[in-house]
Amino acid sequence: MINTVIFDMDGLLVDSEPLWGIAMREVFATVGVTLTPELTHRTTGLRTREVVSYWHNYFKWEGKSAEQVTNEIIESVTRKIMAEGRAMEGLTYILDFFRERNFKMGLASSSPLRLIEAVLDHLQIKESFQAVYSAEFEDYGKPHPAVYLACAKALNSDPLECIAFEDSVTGMTAAKAARMTTVVVPEPHNRQDPRYALANMKLDSLLQFDDQQLALLTQH
Repeated sequence: MINTVIFDMDGLLVDSEPLWGIAMREVFATVGVTLTPELTHRTTGLRTREVVSYWHNYFKWEGKSAEQVTNEIIESVTRKIMAEGRAMEGLTYILDFFRERNFKMGLASSSPLRLIEAVLDHLQIKESFQAVYSAEFEDYGKPHPAVYLACAKALNSDPLECIAFEDSVTGMTAAKAARMTTVVVPEPHNRQDPRYALANMKLDSLLQFDDQQLALLTQH
């Protein structure tokens, strides 16, 4: 019986992916690294330190440690989200939808906990979640299922009782590896990626999810 919903955050609940891109490009520029939007998409869904480590191995810059670059990106993105981060279309609707149906609700994000908490305060949705988990405290980040499994455990839910909402291939892979029923709401430019076929359902907006979609998922 599906009775739990777990959400990703960046790009799904808050329109933060463009802000992540800007922050990364600005901070990487300080070490002489130029990241195009195409390159930025390569690491969508990974933890910040994994992204920085990936590009550090690729570009081998000097002058700042990977740790310093990671912290600067997180600080920059937090500032940008607090200043201009907007809720994704359908955010209030989807949280209300599951609350009204007495679902247990969790959040499982690759972002550091301090950023998650800043976003939840900014969007005023902290009270919606009974469990909030960051992959920064797991041995492995997405696409490994650890953060989803930890969140389900905190909610006292079996993964098979959970619906996971994701926007990235990396996150979808993590949720499916956790054996959760998975709904993807990809960014428009990524919508045709054939890998999304792995999801149980693909939507253009959170607003498209209703009782009919829920019924379809619970029949699986």
